Parts: sequence; structure tokens; C-alpha cells
Amino acid sequence: MGTILLLIIVLFALSFDFINGFHDTANAIATSVSTRALSPRAAIVLAATMNFIGALTFTGVAKTITKGIVDPFTLENGAMVVLAGLIGAIIWNLITWYYGIPSSSSHAIIGAIAGAAISAAGFNALNYNGFLKIIESLIISPFLAITIGFIIMTLFQWIFKDFHLAKTNRGFRIFQIFTAALQSYAHGTNDAQKVMGIITLALIAGGFQTNTNIPMWVRLLSATAMGLGTSVGGWKIIKTVGGKIMKIKPINGAAADLSSAIVIFGFTTLKLPVSSTHVISSSIMGVGAAKRVKDVKWGIAGKIVITWIITLPLSALIAAMIYQLLALF
Repeated sequence: MGTILLLIIVLFALSFDFINGFHDTANAIATSVSTRALSPRAAIVLAATMNFIGALTFTGVAKTITKGIVDPFTLENGAMVVLAGLIGAIIWNLITWYYGIPSSSSHAIIGAIAGAAISAAGFNALNYNGFLKIIESLIISPFLAITIGFIIMTLFQWIFKDFHLAKTNRGFRIFQIFTAALQSYAHGTNDAQKVMGIITLALIAGGFQTNTNIPMWVRLLSATAMGLGTSVGGWKIIKTVGGKIMKIKPINGAAADLSSAIVIFGFTTLKLPVSSTHVISSSIMGVGAAKRVKDVKWGIAGKIVITWIITLPLSALIAAMIYQLLALF
């Protein structure tokens, strides 16, 4: 692989990271904006800063992405596979962003890389042990988030049942500043890692690197791209996550933020990628169900779930077609 092709791949990877910043990070600050715990501007500055810091803190998830989907040392036409995967994931992210659907960038990039690899070398191109572990973490994490959200909200309701409502709301608005920061940091520790892993995959496939260690320049560029993307904001998705799933009050928002941060941190510690979109939306559903099942707008939630299900195969299909187009040239 030539240096020019590598530079093109890095550019597309950072573009995906930038889009991920305004696409997925909107989820991390949606509840704090909707409850007016933070102004939109303050929330975006906070999220951008904490995402940048979080992205530089860990590399375990990045290494899993580098070697978990495909074997970077034996991948046929690795550079083209990575490029097709990135283009496919970007296309899917932009489509879902345009329609305000909180789709998963994690599903998109993982599905797209898998689809491009299959298009290049058949199903044997996949590293099934690693790939299945990644899929398991993506499937399990939302259910875990619903459960933890339900438990934390139930505890909050029990602890604060005799407190004055107005004072409780004021207190939780202040607490939400902390939980929004925590959740944005958690997002950086997991989501930004995926692009780091993809760039490192391209470096290995192109013969520029002989191990799965994540270079510091890759970490810095990925963290910066996500931070800049976050600063752009994603208001359509904030509107969906912050209000259409359920009516969010400060105590609900704090419970949802805390629940999703716990889940994301847990999987980051296990070096497994999760979808922050899935986890945050599921936490809100769990919190809403603990308060009152009828308060959750299950119709909207159902549409989000359908998008979760179709993202991986559709992004894989788009990337497979992109690979075939690139192969013509």
C-alpha cells in the first residue's frame, strides 16, 4: 500500500471520527440539555473536552478492533477493505443523522469493515472468535443498560421519596453536570478507540507496522477529530434522545447518565466495544420503566431498536458495494 492511499484512509477515518463526534456524542449530552441542567453551548464544550480526555486514556478497545474483526496480518487487499468500510460507515451515519435517528456508529463501522472484507475475500476473511465477541458485547450491553437504569432509578425514587420536589430537581440539575461529564468521558474511552483501531489495522495491512500497538499520533488525531466533531453538535439526535423516548426530568436524566456511564466503562475495562447510542437510549428506557412503564414512548423506542437491528447488515452491504466499485479502479 502506498503512502498516498494510507493518507486517504487516515483522512476518511478521521472524517468518520468527526461525524461520530456530532452523531453519537449528542446522545451523551441530550438529557442534560433537555432538563436545562446545561445550556447547549456549555454542554457541547464539556462533552468535547471530556471526549478528548477519554479518548487518550485507554487503548484496549482499539486493539480489539484492530485484530477482532479480521486478521490484519493476513487480510487480502487490506487497504481497500478499510477504505471501503470507512466510506460505507460514513454514508450510513450521514443518512441516519439527516433523519435524526440515533443509529449506532459502532454497528456501522464494525458491519462495514466486515462487509468489505467479505466482499474482498469471502466469509473466511472474518476472525470469527473476535468478531463474535464484539457482536455479543453490542447485543448484551443495551439489555444491561436497561436493567441498571431501572435499578438506579428505583433506588433514587426510594431514597428521595420524602424530599421536596423542587429542591430535589435543583440538586439533580447540578449533579447532571457531573454525570454529563462522566458520560462524555466514558464515550471517549470507547467510541474514539474504534477509529484508532481501524487506522492501526490499515497500518498493519499496508506493511507500515508489525504489531497491534496504537501509535501516539493515531491516538492524538482520533481524540482531536472526535472533540472537534462534538463541538459541532447534533441537535436532531439530541431532540430524539432527549425528549421523544420519554419526558425527562433532572432525576431521570442523572439516573440515565450514570447508568450508561457505568455500562460503557465496564465494557471499556473488558476491552470490548459497545454502542454508546444503544447504551444511552436503553438506559433512558430502563429509567422510564422504573418510573412508569406508560411514560416511555415505546413506539419511538421501537423505531430506534429497528434501526439498531438493520444498521450492521445494511452498512455491511453498502461497504461491500463500495469495495466492488473501488476494485474496478
